[in-house]
Amino acid sequence: MASDFRRIFHLSDIHFGLENNTALDWVKQQIEEQKPDAVAITGDLTMRARHREFEAATHWINSLSAPVTVEVGNHDMPYFNPFERFFAPYKRFRGMEEKVEKELDLGSLAIVPLKTAVRMQPRLNWSKGWVSSAALEKCLAAIDALPAGKRALVTVHHPLREVGTQGTALTRHGDKALRELAKRPVQAVLSGHVHDAFDIMEDTDNGPVRMIGAGTLSKRTRSTPPSFNEIEWDGNKLTVCVRNLSDVETRDMQIDDVPEDAMPPREPGDPVAPVRQVPRVDPPVH
Repeated sequence: MASDFRRIFHLSDIHFGLENNTALDWVKQQIEEQKPDAVAITGDLTMRARHREFEAATHWINSLSAPVTVEVGNHDMPYFNPFERFFAPYKRFRGMEEKVEKELDLGSLAIVPLKTAVRMQPRLNWSKGWVSSAALEKCLAAIDALPAGKRALVTVHHPLREVGTQGTALTRHGDKALRELAKRPVQAVLSGHVHDAFDIMEDTDNGPVRMIGAGTLSKRTRSTPPSFNEIEWDGNKLTVCVRNLSDVETRDMQIDDVPEDAMPPREPGDPVAPVRQVPRVDPPVH
């Protein structure tokens, strides 16, 4: 085994409040037994950013026996307190704040965060991703500061793929971020949000970018059971194995593409998404 071998556990969408305790106990045991070099959690730690949900998330994350970096997800922004959402959106991460958007040095590989969850945006659906200029500049500066030869894993919550038409795209300015990342030594972009795993190459004008998504560890499953990604780096190549609670092959656990509607099924108590009114068009009369 190469001296630069690294193992990373990529978790996402734990959703404390609707967490799957069987899945969490299993993952924690896997971390204790396999001793990964890092755990990357790509957002949505909670369901509604309630204090009790953050307390449970903080307790569980701080109990993990590995270095951890945490991304902020759209579900982690204060949901019932608009004042706090706008003026202190990360206040509830108290107790694990040193892990939030933390860069990790893993030898010839580094984990570099890129924030995609914002406190507000000029469209109705704030659950979707938004890459601000400041967030992208911070990420790119961190990558550009890496020593020669070191590769980067960029962690986000929302997949950076732009889908649909402008205004309804999954992640606004995600295409710009992908083009900039393609110019740099980025091995892959790790994300969550979709609740199913994927591993795809996204073409840009500046070259391809590998996008790797993790499934969920909550009860809000989509088409596959609770899972996480086990990522191995040998100093030259990155391999991904989707680990899950059921006996399902890795390839069968992966979706072929990022869906435009990347939201999990609704649970009781979830807010109803605003309905867009479409003008009725009657067929022509012949």
